[in-house]
Amino acid sequence: MSNVILARPYARAAFSLAHEGGDMAGWSERLDLLARVAEDTRVSSALAAPRLTREQRAELMLSICEQQLDEPTRNLVRLLAENGRLGLLPDVAAQFEALRAEAEGRVDAYVRSATALSDEQQQRIADGLKKRLEREVRLHCEVDDSLVGGAVIRAGDLVIDGSLRGRLQRLASRLAH
Repeated sequence: MSNVILARPYARAAFSLAHEGGDMAGWSERLDLLARVAEDTRVSSALAAPRLTREQRAELMLSICEQQLDEPTRNLVRLLAENGRLGLLPDVAAQFEALRAEAEGRVDAYVRSATALSDEQQQRIADGLKKRLEREVRLHCEVDDSLVGGAVIRAGDLVIDGSLRGRLQRLASRLAH
């Protein structure tokens, strides 16, 4: 089973607690911290040690984060450890952020372009996506030389491939059929 599927109920539970408590930003920060700690190679190898019980794994995570976690977040860590799922923390954090973005009416859009985009180009892309998706758009841009020209935009389930490489692939596919 995919980590995304396994992480979903934990992310939803955290989101529910955050929403009820009016503490979305706090939960985001705490889950981000836990995800970064869980991704650390030293921590992940320590958590994988067979001699540790699940309770000891939870206490290891909690001791690293010490005062930065509130009791509901500590309970989430204990629940994940009890179910042998501490490794899901990065996925739980990512899904929590997706749920938060949905609730707050915003979307993260990722733009890969062959060359760096100017501020004006970024603004036009953000404005176009905002109009199309009817949400606030947070743009994340990166340069990808392999695209040859153009850009690929991903925002949620929407993918717009305006790259030269993508156009050539579509042309080759049409010619093959």
